[in-house]
Amino acid sequence: MSRRSHHIDQVVGMRIAARRSALGWSQSALARALGVSFQQVQKYETGANRISASRLHEAAAAMGCSVADFFPARPDAEGSEPLVHPVMASAEGRNLAEAFVRICDAEARRALTRVAQAMAGA
Repeated sequence: MSRRSHHIDQVVGMRIAARRSALGWSQSALARALGVSFQQVQKYETGANRISASRLHEAAAAMGCSVADFFPARPDAEGSEPLVHPVMASAEGRNLAEAFVRICDAEARRALTRVAQAMAGA
């Protein structure tokens, strides 16, 4: 029987990945800080493996945030906003979002947005 990860494990993993990415850290850098392999970090970030409370505490301390930052405020709220924005659910989305905010020229940001919207509609 295969075990499917709990959606909260997936959310915690995505939020770990988002925080790591926002800091500009690789999975290997976080793995070194936690004393695990980068493959283990990959499993945490996808929710394939649950991260223990003590390891989550270490991750939060290493990344300068609170353990609470990795959890949704209301995990059971019916009809609430998504726990993690879909853009942040993939490495490509996180990379795109990070690059987008570094574009200083407002017109260039608008042009990129139009290109993305046109591609999405194609």
